[in-house]
This record gives sequence, C-alpha cells and structure tokens, in this order.
Amino acid sequence: MKNNLSKIMGERRLTAVAIARDTKISRTTIRAIYYEEAENVKLSTLTKICDYLNCSLSELIEYTPCA
Repeated sequence: MKNNLSKIMGERRLTAVAIARDTKISRTTIRAIYYEEAENVKLSTLTKICDYLNCSLSELIEYTPCA
C-alpha cells in the first residue's frame, strides 16, 4: 500500500499544521501518515482527511497486490 498524502499536500501547497487544525487530527498523526510511518490508521481518520482534501480513499491510499 502506498499513501499519497505527501503528493497531494505538495500539489495543493498544504501544511500538516493546516490539516491538523482544520480536521482536529493531531499533527503527530498527520506527520506519521505523511512520512508513511503510521500503522493501523483508523478509517475515521482517513475519512476526515479525504473529506478535507475532497478526494476518495483510493486517491489517498493506493493498493498494489503483492506479486
């Protein structure tokens, strides 16, 4: 799985601080997702991020099956 949060944030010139402030998700969580260090992220957290970014879950997280 690959997450595109850093790509989307870069394209839209958004900061982790802004996303955290506007979504009420901690900066620590946003940072962990951004750097792909997060494990077991709640679906509700991903949904809040998707709603904020106006994107689908599949745009935020890409699933690539193992070969």
